[in-house]
Amino acid sequence: MGNALLAELLTGFAVGGMLAMAGVLMQVLLRTPLAEPYVLGVSGGAASAGLVCMLLGLGGWWISGFALVTSLFSLAVVFLVGGGDARVPRERLLLTGVVMAAGWSTVISFLLALESSASVHDMLYWLMGDLNRSISPWWGLIALGLALVAGWVMAPALDLLVRGDEQAAVLGVEVHRVRLVCYVLAAVLTALAVTLAGPIGFVGLVVPHLVRLRVGARHRILLPFSVLVGGIYLTGLNVIAGLPLLPASIPVGILSAIVGIPVFLYMLQRTRIGG
Repeated sequence: MGNALLAELLTGFAVGGMLAMAGVLMQVLLRTPLAEPYVLGVSGGAASAGLVCMLLGLGGWWISGFALVTSLFSLAVVFLVGGGDARVPRERLLLTGVVMAAGWSTVISFLLALESSASVHDMLYWLMGDLNRSISPWWGLIALGLALVAGWVMAPALDLLVRGDEQAAVLGVEVHRVRLVCYVLAAVLTALAVTLAGPIGFVGLVVPHLVRLRVGARHRILLPFSVLVGGIYLTGLNVIAGLPLLPASIPVGILSAIVGIPVFLYMLQRTRIGG
């Protein structure tokens, strides 16, 4: 029991840290504080891949591999259609993400319709974000550590990139290379997080926003603090979800949405998108 609890806590920390860091990187890539894996459909793509693997009886690294492919594809579509040019309005970016999320939701519904009723409950629970059924958290923690090192190295370039590609290039940033690394890192982190715990929304939105309010926007501070706060945040939500307040345990993804949806609407109003 003790080992299981420790694994669950470490998984929560790893997943929360990965989603928070992925959110920061996507916000740099797409130049909007509203970007995050769940909102833009990247988590939905990874979840669809996970369900396909479950239907085929595959697990472990198969899920991670297929989730990575669909995450890369989803982020590429959002980046190229909705955010590849700084002159593209933000409403086009968000509309692209909404369409991607809706598309993957349709795929998920179709896959659930194909499955027998005995397995649908477990799949639905996983789709709501569940830390209880994850595999070993250690490789997730290792991947998070390596990604954080890469982000630390890139941090000065990220500080310049948020000002615009042209200004960053004038100041010596290899814009295309940095963007490519951010793109791959964000997709990998999202795919690994979904593999560990299913799709959990709004961590990559809420945590970077709160951390920026406290420590500012310098990425050598923002990235490690976002990872730390993201890990603590999701672990705390998971502890709350397990409290004996209701007859059944609540999936942590539901609590994350309860917190994240009003924060997203508040930020949407503040950005005055389309207004």
